[in-house]
Formats: sequence, structure tokens, C-alpha cells
Amino acid sequence: MDPVTQSVMVETRRQFFGRAARGIGGAALASLLEGANSNGLPHFAPKAKRVIYMHMVGAPPQHDLFDYKPQMKSWYDKDLPESIRNGQRLTTMTSGQSRFPIAPTIFKFQQYGKSGMWLSELLPWKAKMADDIAIVRTMHTEAINHEPAITYIQTGNQIAGKPCIGSWISYGLGSMNQDLPSFVVINAQHTHPRAGVQAISARLWSAGFLSAQYAGVSLRAGGDPVLYINNPDGVDAKVRRRMLDGLNQLNQMQYEKVADPETRARIEQFEMAFRMQTSVPELTDLSKEPESTYKLYGEEARKGGTFTNAALMARRLAERGVRFVQIYHRGWDVHNNLPDVLPSQCRDVDQACYALVQDLKQRGMLDDTLVIWGGEFGRTIYSQGKLTATNYGRDHHPRCFSLWMAGGGFKGGVVHGETDDFSYNIVRDPVHIRDFQATFLHQLGIDHERFSYKYQGLDQRLTGVEKATVVKQLLA
Repeated sequence: MDPVTQSVMVETRRQFFGRAARGIGGAALASLLEGANSNGLPHFAPKAKRVIYMHMVGAPPQHDLFDYKPQMKSWYDKDLPESIRNGQRLTTMTSGQSRFPIAPTIFKFQQYGKSGMWLSELLPWKAKMADDIAIVRTMHTEAINHEPAITYIQTGNQIAGKPCIGSWISYGLGSMNQDLPSFVVINAQHTHPRAGVQAISARLWSAGFLSAQYAGVSLRAGGDPVLYINNPDGVDAKVRRRMLDGLNQLNQMQYEKVADPETRARIEQFEMAFRMQTSVPELTDLSKEPESTYKLYGEEARKGGTFTNAALMARRLAERGVRFVQIYHRGWDVHNNLPDVLPSQCRDVDQACYALVQDLKQRGMLDDTLVIWGGEFGRTIYSQGKLTATNYGRDHHPRCFSLWMAGGGFKGGVVHGETDDFSYNIVRDPVHIRDFQATFLHQLGIDHERFSYKYQGLDQRLTGVEKATVVKQLLA
């Protein structure tokens, strides 16, 4: 028997009336609420409307960039004290080392801004905006390897399959532009050929158990920005419209039979794809950007695939009403050759981050746009493998790491939290990644404890069931 017919025949009377109500009422409600959220959100007045989240895949070393530890110079090549490590878990990459020699950063630090924020010489452009950013030095996580760690900070769980942050925001707050997705992902290229690269995949912008319509749409650097965005040869817009209308009629018939919400999502996705045939080429056409844009961002902004181009594209997406933009930049897994690789990684992103924040500010968008920069965990103060005066590497370290934010109601020129002299343990104001998630949800007008989705009999939340606290010291 046909599976659809069989599913209809075996349904109960209650299921039948429930399905009918969803089919008729749901269709009417969808027409009224198209493009808006229906989740009772925001819970309170938001400070931010949109998010640009830049994730440095592989974990930037906090001691070389943000967490200055001048005391370590006198510890060069001495072993990490057991009183500091205190039996904490190590990765298999260094657990077999006979010793753990301290590797002080070889890069110079200086104080910047009204707050006297310490920043590395590798971040000269960040130094110019010290009073615009808030640095959290005491981020921490339980995950010690890349795959679970990046999944954890992006989805709230170390096990893949849950919705990512962008999907939660898209689901909760809806779209601000009917011609572009509410959640867009850009994968930027790194330039150093020997940089340590971790694999990432679409699971990081998956909608998980939420409807597929909330998944991230990835923009490509080469060819069509979105696969199949252009009509094939011989098919004009009128033919594509007729084909889509016919397909939608078939999907609607299927929806009326089974009332599967994913069928409704499929209809909406096809319609969005049709509208994107006009909106995406306009989005990616940079020819009308003034020369002042490239003076701010640099010439790399003209080159598709670069992080700088991704930052400019993020601004263009934000000003067109895209709710959540995620940029991934790989190459930060500095297990070795750190003095050679890290400067290149910083050059890839530093000016672009400065330009993005200043661009948003001069357009009056920074106040309601939350900009985030960080990785999935930190790096060890001790060297992985051989240590010399000019070369070292660092292993994974989940106990403390640094992350910065700007705009969206966050204070500028703030450094939150304190680590010990080895940047190994937190001594004041810890911020778990759940606290980080709860805090930026709060800035979007969302109470993380009330923001849930029923799945498999549970009220699922981005922040999970363990305690998460909004870090109010960071908020303006």
C-alpha cells in the first residue's frame, strides 16, 4: 500500500481533527505571519537586532593575543608546576610528553585605549578600537578536542545534531528581509600554507530538530554565490515561475494529506530560492561600493573568498536585514610553528575586523548589531613538542580562553575576568560558554530559560539544562 495512504488510514479521530486544524488554520496563520516569528519573542526590549559571529576555527592562543603574562618570561623552558595543572586532563598529543616546558609569548604587548587594555603587536588594528570592544579572558568549556568543542559552543551540546545558534535565532526572531535568508554562513580562506586546518561541515549551520527553513544558507566564494541560483540555459524566469507554481501545488496537496510541517517548509524554501535569484546577485555585486570602503577594509575586500571580503559581505547582509551572519576562518590550530603561522592568521583578519566595526558604527548600525570574535577553546602556556627561543607550539586548553564582542549593547573598553599567571586557570569572574550564550540571547531580547522547543518529550534549549547566567558586567 502507498505509505501516504496507509498513514491516513491508520490515524485516529483525534489525529484527523488535529491534522485538519493544522492544515486550515496553519495555512491562514502562515499567510498572516509570513516573515514574522510566532514564538512570543522578544521577551523584553532587545538591545541588538542582528548578530555577526566570526569563529576562528582551531582556537587562537590567548597568551599571544589578549591575555598578557609578562611573568612568564622568567619561566622560559621551566616545567609547568603540578600545582597549576593540578591533574587536569590533557590531550593525547601532549599527555605523553616527559615534560611541559613554559613557552612565553615572543610577541610584544602594549596598553591601548582609555581602559589601558593590553593587546599583542599582532593586532595593530584591534588596538585602534580598544575602546569599542569588550574582551572576556575567562571563557571556559569542558570540551578538549576540536570536534566536540566547536559543536558545543555553536549548538550548546558536544554531540552533533542540535540546532546551531544561528538557527535558534532565526527560529525565535524570524526574518527582517523576505528576499534573503535570515541566517547566512560564509567560509573564508586562510593564506598560510602550513596553518593547522580543522575540517568543518554543514552540521555547524544545521537546524537540527528545528524546521529545515531555519538552517544557514552558505555563500560560496567562487562561481554562483548559492548553488543553482541562476536558471539553466534555455530556462527563463517565466518558465521557472510556472515550474515552481506547479511544484508548489504538488507540495500543497501533500501537505493537505499528511500535514507534515516540513512540507510547508519546503514550499517556503522554494519561494525564498526564487526571490534570491534577484536579491543575491544584487548583494554580491560590489561595483557600487565607494572607494572609501576599500580604503577602510583594504584591497583584499575585492577578492572573493578572503576574510576581508567576508567581513564586507557581512556588513552588506546586516544592512539588508539578515538576522544572523556566521563567518568561519580556519587555520588557527597552532600545535607547531606558531611564530610563523600566527602572524599570518592575524593579518588575514585584523584590519577586516576593525573595518567591520567602524563601518557599522559610521552607518549607525553598531548599537543594534552584536559582533563576536573567538574560537572554541584556548591554548596551553607550555609548548607542544620541542621548545626553542624562536619556535614553539601550543596544545588545546579548555580551562580558559579569550573572546571579544562589540556593539549590541555591550560595553566598550572592558576586560572581564582574570586568569592566573600561566593563563591556565581562572581566578576571577569565570564565564562558561553557556553564560556567553545566555548573555547574547539576552541582548536580543530573549530569556534563555524561556526559549525552548519541544522535541522528543523535552523542552530543548540552546543553553541546555545546567545553570547559565547573563554576564551583566559586560552590558552597557
